[in-house]
Amino acid sequence: MSIQTLVLDSEGLSKAVRDDRQVMAMLEQARLDDAAVVTSAVTLVEARDPRTPQARFDWVLSRIEIVPVSEQIARQASRLLAAASLHGHKYALDALVAATALLPPGPAVILSSDPDDLAALTQSPVRVVKV
Repeated sequence: MSIQTLVLDSEGLSKAVRDDRQVMAMLEQARLDDAAVVTSAVTLVEARDPRTPQARFDWVLSRIEIVPVSEQIARQASRLLAAASLHGHKYALDALVAATALLPPGPAVILSSDPDDLAALTQSPVRVVKV
């Protein structure tokens, strides 16, 4: 995978919480490669399933860096939306995840169930992988 940052969107985080084999293998490979594993703070809200025990959710989060939504990220998300000619709440959280992926230097991968929207919002060095 050879990346510096692995970003989990809502589905990526949800699958990690559910111990999905594919996502867990990618998380393990990222750790072996010394890549950062991150998620946006907004993703915690989007991915929270009340059927999942809070302890399990918290344990998974303890292994992931949670990136707060700063003014810098919000402004970058706004620019990404404008560049892709997108707007509104349908794309807002994806834009924040995309901006989070673009924050660190180097190649990043976003794990997402909706790669088309995220791919429209990001460019190299971010790659979107469907999970």
